[in-house]
Amino acid sequence: MHHISRPRKFIPLDCKEEQGSLSRCPSISQEKLLDRVIQHAELIYRVSEESCSLFEEMFVPFPLRLQRNQAGYTCITKALPIPSSKSEIQQISDKWLLHSVLMLVQSWIEPLAYLQTTLDRYDDAPEMLLNKTKWVSEKLISLEQGVVVLIKKMLDEGMLTTTYSEQGLFQYEVQPEMLESVMRDYTLLSCFKKDAHKMETFLKLLKCRQTDKYNCA
Repeated sequence: MHHISRPRKFIPLDCKEEQGSLSRCPSISQEKLLDRVIQHAELIYRVSEESCSLFEEMFVPFPLRLQRNQAGYTCITKALPIPSSKSEIQQISDKWLLHSVLMLVQSWIEPLAYLQTTLDRYDDAPEMLLNKTKWVSEKLISLEQGVVVLIKKMLDEGMLTTTYSEQGLFQYEVQPEMLESVMRDYTLLSCFKKDAHKMETFLKLLKCRQTDKYNCA
């Protein structure tokens, strides 16, 4: 049985004012903002791991746990131009590290919102799972705000126009049969966990480059 920890309290990114402007984050230093963004990413990854384990224990029959990668289930972010090998990651610029994180964050906002609605339809979804996925959904939006401000601070530029359509990444049937639905949701959670780990890794590499440029593995 996996130990499920409660998300610890942490300093919110708190970038948005009432009017929705990003005027609060710019008042803190770039270094502190990067630390807060990393803390967000770490917690999002940890809670996504817990959610995935909990979902697996509750809903996925054991023989199917190893099959999700062989049954035509592919991760929705597979088509994004994001480095995957260690050597590729080492070679990309700080700018692309940040924009890769932003692309990943933005491409998961809609699927996680969808996951909330689909989990609500499960008869016996535990409250803890619903709370964790809801928490991750909300924190992902905060992370997006923090990364956008970080891009402005570090790169002195606005948004980079990306070549993918967010709507095109995520497609789903309205009411699939139950096992199909379970496996699709399981794939979503598993893929998100993998991408959340990437976000954390990219941000930590960025932090390392700020402090010790030549010794970042």
